[in-house]
Amino acid sequence: MNPMTMKLESLKSNKGARRKKLRKGRGISAGQGASCGFGMRGQKSRSGRPTRPGFEGGQMPLYRRVPKLKHFEIINQKLFTVINVSELNSLKNGSKVNLDSLVKEGLITKPKYPLKILGNGKLEKKLDVQAAAFTLSAKKKIEDAGGSCEGY
Repeated sequence: MNPMTMKLESLKSNKGARRKKLRKGRGISAGQGASCGFGMRGQKSRSGRPTRPGFEGGQMPLYRRVPKLKHFEIINQKLFTVINVSELNSLKNGSKVNLDSLVKEGLITKPKYPLKILGNGKLEKKLDVQAAAFTLSAKKKIEDAGGSCEGY
């Protein structure tokens, strides 16, 4: 058929693409008579949908137990390069602390992520700290020592 003369009403599906609907429960000779291929008894032979999708016979279904299992990645997890306030005692009093200065001092070796200051240990020096995030205890310890916390 020429594509230029083709019309919507002349289109036909491929041979074997459409099959006749199976008429179930229409007598013994029809092939699917009486029980319609569902067997005699049991949950799956009853009328209506036998069970909801995902039902596992009373066992905790997969869609409900998956998040409890290990090894599932946290979606949109925030990653930080972390350092404790106790490690900042090796720096000079009154110095400015940021990711670049910590790399120069050798306190951080792999600065892949933004800096986060954790509050483990004591701080005896006054420092001006620039970091992406602080824990509440770290911020309190830096400010108690006379320093300042600045986020970026």
